[in-house]
Amino acid sequence: MGDVRCDWCDKPLPDEAGPNRRYCGPAHRQAAWRARRRWEAGAQARHALVLADAELLSRARTMSQDAATQDPEPTAATTGHGAAAGGHSAAAAEILGLAEQLVRSAVLADRQAGADWTRIGAGLGMSGAAARRRFGRMCARGQDGRGAHGPSPPAGSTGSTGPEPLGALLLPAMRETGASVGGIYLFPPGRPVLYLAVTTGGRTVSLWERAEPAAVGPVSEAVREQRLVWVAGHAELARRYPRTALTLPYPVAVAAAPVTTGSTTWGALALLWPGTHPRLLSTHEREVVSTACRRVGAFLRQAAAHGRPVLPGERPYVPDPPRTRTPGPAEALAAVDLVDRLPEGCLALDLDNRITFIDATARDLIGGSAPDLLGVPLCEALPWLDEPVLQDHQQAATISRRPAVFAALCPEGRWLDFELHPDVSGTTVRVYPAEDAGPADHARKARRDGSLAPTRARVLYDLMQLAASLTQAVSVQDVVELAADQIMPTFDAQGFVLSVAEDGRLQIVGSRGYRDEVLRPFDGPPLTNRSAPTVRALTTGVPLFFGSPQDMERFRPDIPRLTGRAAWAFLPLIVSRRPVGCWVLSFDRPRPFGPDERAVLTSLAGLIAQALDRARLYDTKHQLAHDLQSGLLPTTLPVVPGLDVAARYLPAARGMDVGGDFYDLIRLDATTVAAAIGDVQGHNVHAAALMGQIRTAVHVTAGASPDMVLARANRLLTDFDPGLFASCLYAHIDLAHHRARLATAGHPPPLLRHADGRTEVLDLPPGLLLGIDSTAEYRTTEIPLPPDALLALYTDGLIETPGGDIGEAAADLADHLARAADQPVATLADALVRHTPHTDPRSDDVALLLLRATEGT
Repeated sequence: MGDVRCDWCDKPLPDEAGPNRRYCGPAHRQAAWRARRRWEAGAQARHALVLADAELLSRARTMSQDAATQDPEPTAATTGHGAAAGGHSAAAAEILGLAEQLVRSAVLADRQAGADWTRIGAGLGMSGAAARRRFGRMCARGQDGRGAHGPSPPAGSTGSTGPEPLGALLLPAMRETGASVGGIYLFPPGRPVLYLAVTTGGRTVSLWERAEPAAVGPVSEAVREQRLVWVAGHAELARRYPRTALTLPYPVAVAAAPVTTGSTTWGALALLWPGTHPRLLSTHEREVVSTACRRVGAFLRQAAAHGRPVLPGERPYVPDPPRTRTPGPAEALAAVDLVDRLPEGCLALDLDNRITFIDATARDLIGGSAPDLLGVPLCEALPWLDEPVLQDHQQAATISRRPAVFAALCPEGRWLDFELHPDVSGTTVRVYPAEDAGPADHARKARRDGSLAPTRARVLYDLMQLAASLTQAVSVQDVVELAADQIMPTFDAQGFVLSVAEDGRLQIVGSRGYRDEVLRPFDGPPLTNRSAPTVRALTTGVPLFFGSPQDMERFRPDIPRLTGRAAWAFLPLIVSRRPVGCWVLSFDRPRPFGPDERAVLTSLAGLIAQALDRARLYDTKHQLAHDLQSGLLPTTLPVVPGLDVAARYLPAARGMDVGGDFYDLIRLDATTVAAAIGDVQGHNVHAAALMGQIRTAVHVTAGASPDMVLARANRLLTDFDPGLFASCLYAHIDLAHHRARLATAGHPPPLLRHADGRTEVLDLPPGLLLGIDSTAEYRTTEIPLPPDALLALYTDGLIETPGGDIGEAAADLADHLARAADQPVATLADALVRHTPHTDPRSDDVALLLLRATEGT
């Protein structure tokens, strides 16, 4: 058949096919027929849309205008004419809606039949990309069976109820309290995580869609403590819940309360107000919140009792606010005319930021045609628009209930001002050419010269990275380094100083961007010295911002001269109303420190305060552990003629507790010594105490045969019944006869390096760990220990790796010891502890004891 291909799958037809054959087989012929029928239905629907849009709308507009020019005195004739006009307009609107539904159904059918967007767009009179943007999401929802706000239950299912009815209970509470944003959280069955089921905030609460009851946040705390939680402003939010404050860096007040019935907790109710809300929640507002929680709880209990529990959807449900009235067709057309007469452009966005209306002026300013823009997310239609900036201003305006304005540079090189007016149903956007006197002029000029401070949305990623990093900080220096590395470039700061309150003074524990001699006059001021800005900020709990040298000179005239900086922020570090320290950020140029930046810096101070408090606790416990370990291990080893000795101990690189590894060297007489090394299970004070008891037991019985020493230590340990086990290796060394006798209780095998450098892993009879069986027996092995022979005792932390074989690791250590040059035992010990298979920080401590026989006896 040559190049003849199937009209459905485009595969070549077999040569034996007839000349009029067009398909591979009956299945492809039937599929093509169904697709053609769908396409014809779509074409008819598109034709209906064109007629309705071009003819019916024009006729309705003309009829409405005619009705408006009639004699204002109502007569029977004019009343009838007006009614007829209204009827035709309503019919036009109904046909428009029907046609649009037909087009959407046809597009969905075409996509399910395999038609590409180019073919669909051609039939609609638009590009394939525009068709995909306008109808793509609708087709995706239609193909996977989901609705706009989450999964729909299967047909005929009686297993659950969607969260939609809860919207009718949330909206009255918001209306009566004046809240800007509201939300209801629910527990899905069998999952201990709260999911946002209903919200009026759209994307404003996108970062709050989940809340774990154990987490730190208003909603989590309300559920965990079964009480109403009230946060009066952003400063309090930053102190109590710094992570939450970072995700919501706006002047805001928050109330959260649990939704319960009896002993059952169903979820939580949360309301947000602008930052201008009074400091106290009024009695009326408390009653409204309490009543709303009771009503929601009663509804949830009743739904569950009828076998249809209310479950959160895949996305939070956004209820439509009730309309006080619905405008008639004539009034709606008059509104369109009104918008067209305005000098600036207007467009409307839904809660997903899709364009639902755009007038001619806005189209001329931003470019594009209505078919290409309607139904498309604004930042997809305008790729030159900064989406994080748009979302940031939308969130701020939604909560504050005040318009937000920002500037954007379009591809033609013109600056446009966008003025946002969001509410619970969407966002109205005014677009107009930028003027120097406009409200966005300051931001626009700042962007031109590059001096604009980072917006909240731009720094949010960096700050959340910092929050994640600070959770890994285990020391004060870790906090200093992590915070300075993240914060200084984010805010373009040149100076960073961190101080902690200690012994009645503020001591500097870390800095960046200053020489030591510059900071020396400001280090250690008494907490009673209110003239120091760090002390003033910490003792009052109120951040201090100085935007210029002149501002600082009024407080402390010497600081600008000594530091050479031009702007400063002093942030108190407070945890649970307890002062921890102060954080200072400084800049080379004056800085206005606007409300948004102050809110972000205050939130950061809360994060740093918590990390610093944890780090100081770690440092204290680490020092305590170090002191305890030092007290339990021998401070010096005895000098024994005829024996060179070196010992090393390395604590674990992770964790804050004392280890259980130990070693000891006991001189028995002029030519006899005992050596012991062991490892107690665990890394805590109990393990350290047990290690001390084992060392004492070994000391008391030293001199007896190795098997008897281990047996007595084992009986002592089992009598104490501490619930812990220990490994131990004991060696009795006779320097006069150059012999050593050894016994092991589950300890890694020792190494013996001969005088010629050959090294072997000693195969000792295995023995049970200490503390398991009081009747356990141990066996002694005797080996020669001639001059220049070296015995290496160690704990498993030196060789063990996750998933590794302990035997292979010991052999590898023996090979390394064999290849080491002949050198003093101290140098050799350092080389062995540096030779480690670990590629990450040690998770276990290490003890090493080297014993080399010499000619001295």
